[in-house]
Amino acid sequence: MDFVNYYTILGIDKMATPKDIKNAYRKLARKHHPDLNPNDKDANKNFQQINEANEVLSDPEKRKKYDQYGQDWKHADEFEKAKQYQGQSSNAQGTRYAGSQSEGDFSDFFESMFGGATGAGRGRQVRYRGEDFNAELHLNLIDAFKTNKQTLTVNGKNIRITIPAGIENGQTIKIAGHGGSGMNGGPNGDLYITFSIANHINFKRLDSNLYTTIDLNLYTAVLGGEITIETLNGKVKLKVKPETQNGSKVKLQGKGFPVYKNEGQFGDLYITYSIKVPTNLTDKQKELFTELSKS
Repeated sequence: MDFVNYYTILGIDKMATPKDIKNAYRKLARKHHPDLNPNDKDANKNFQQINEANEVLSDPEKRKKYDQYGQDWKHADEFEKAKQYQGQSSNAQGTRYAGSQSEGDFSDFFESMFGGATGAGRGRQVRYRGEDFNAELHLNLIDAFKTNKQTLTVNGKNIRITIPAGIENGQTIKIAGHGGSGMNGGPNGDLYITFSIANHINFKRLDSNLYTTIDLNLYTAVLGGEITIETLNGKVKLKVKPETQNGSKVKLQGKGFPVYKNEGQFGDLYITYSIKVPTNLTDKQKELFTELSKS
């Protein structure tokens, strides 16, 4: 796996403060966000790398391991255990090791410890599972309404995934085997994707139900009638009862959001009427309203 310098990705140095890291991440995330760079594979790749770099450097414990072990930071715990094991084994055998491991040489050290080359570990291979990766995928409400396919770039690799209709905001799914590479023949880690879904300008989603506000003219509210409204699944004709009051609510059953992994099942659409008073009335119209108010 190619070494990725997280400091270089964020455009900062090793002396950067947590605030420096946060500011650099926000600036670059806005610049390379997929929503602002549609169909730009490079921007999508950069966005994933920026998220990965921020995830490590904004976490004090992960950053410490990264600064100490470089490209092998994900296996820091294994290295520490290996060094401890080597020291214990050497003391038990009454032997001493000349020299010391130079900085950045941890991969060779790990190989010598567990690759069957020297010492008490001769002839055995210790397999280590790769690290799990975490990513965030931003969708709009329309994207989440229907099953669709997306291509993600994670650690330089393109991964095509199918997103079921009705995915929830904040929901996390696992893509097995697409995390970090295992060591010494160990299995790869997994990729966990968390979805961030923005509400539509006209619709608010709660679970599988949708909520919207519809403008209704005064005449239709008073006399009743039929109107056509937009839903996420097309236009629908709706009958309005006479003498409908401002703020009245109606429910359209089955016109809400699809239920996750339950094909053919939908929530409901709740509509709130907002009655609009006519403006720029003619003198004749004002006379009619005056007569109506006296009756």
